Amino acid sequence: MTATLTGSAVPADTYDVALYDLDGVVYLGDEPVNHAPAAIQAAAARGLRPLYVTNNSSREPEDIAAQISGFGIPCEPQEIVTSAQSVALLLQEELEPGARVLPVGGKGLRTALSAAGFELVTSAADAPAAVVQGFAPDLGWRDLAEAAYAVGAGARHVATNLDGSIPKERGVAPGNGALVRAVVEATGIEPLASGKPLPAIYHQAADRLGASTPIAVGDRLDTDLEGARAAGMPGLLVLTGVTTARDTVLAPAHQRPSLLAIDLRGLFVQHPSPVEVEDGWWGSGAALARVHDGALELLDDPTGPLGPTDTQRLGGGSRARVSLDGWRALCVAAWDAADRGAPLSPEAVPALVVG
Repeated sequence: MTATLTGSAVPADTYDVALYDLDGVVYLGDEPVNHAPAAIQAAAARGLRPLYVTNNSSREPEDIAAQISGFGIPCEPQEIVTSAQSVALLLQEELEPGARVLPVGGKGLRTALSAAGFELVTSAADAPAAVVQGFAPDLGWRDLAEAAYAVGAGARHVATNLDGSIPKERGVAPGNGALVRAVVEATGIEPLASGKPLPAIYHQAADRLGASTPIAVGDRLDTDLEGARAAGMPGLLVLTGVTTARDTVLAPAHQRPSLLAIDLRGLFVQHPSPVEVEDGWWGSGAALARVHDGALELLDDPTGPLGPTDTQRLGGGSRARVSLDGWRALCVAAWDAADRGAPLSPEAVPALVVG
């Protein structure tokens, strides 16, 4: 396999820094994710120092740190790494010092750009060298139109991140990537992007604490886990945000997690390494799975010799409850099939409930 689950001893005792995503991992809007505050504190007590790496560019690190502290997790602003900070570093490589930029986003974006020495302007008429677009919940048509006017006049279009959606208390809402697409539709020009899944933000975060064995923890395949792969770091996926267990079974190689957990309590358990058994079966803990005739087959707690009467054949369009080990086994079996040139059809994979 080119990219698979690696297995791990207890992560809280194995790694020195956890690079936690925020939305969908630590909180959902104004509310903490279940088990997250206790898990982060317990992991820190065992030596897994926290750093929070977010594609949200709208908020100040001080405000984010205050929210996290409000959940009972001690947090300082220097423990927050935002895509606004990352895009400011990117622009320092792309533009002349003190260049004019038009920020389209929240206060956190403007603060980061000012701190990097750029001159902030408010209109395309000010001839900015770049438009820097980040998410803010109060952005409107006039903001997007001003960005389009500036890009159409020759300004560079730079996005803090391209997340298409963000998890909130009431469900999944449009993210910065959706708003960026509005400007792209108007101009026909694709933006330069910062943030996850580009590896720079993870490297910047790890360097901040001098991490030697960091682990990235996230809820999204297309940002958190793809970024971890790109940065050469192990990535732990939790099911408390956007990505589903079914999505993970279908994950392309460059987005596959190294470790799987239901929530942050997965920091305190061993993660079994996948094992190839026989006849195409892959094992993880007490579960076995394979891809056979284009479909997934699962033995979620095999106690005897393999046989057709022991096997649960999972069909698309259905819903199946599986154990955590069963989910892991299904992932490695599906990934192995894909890497051998026989990927599963999405229609063949059911919705999975893990637990």
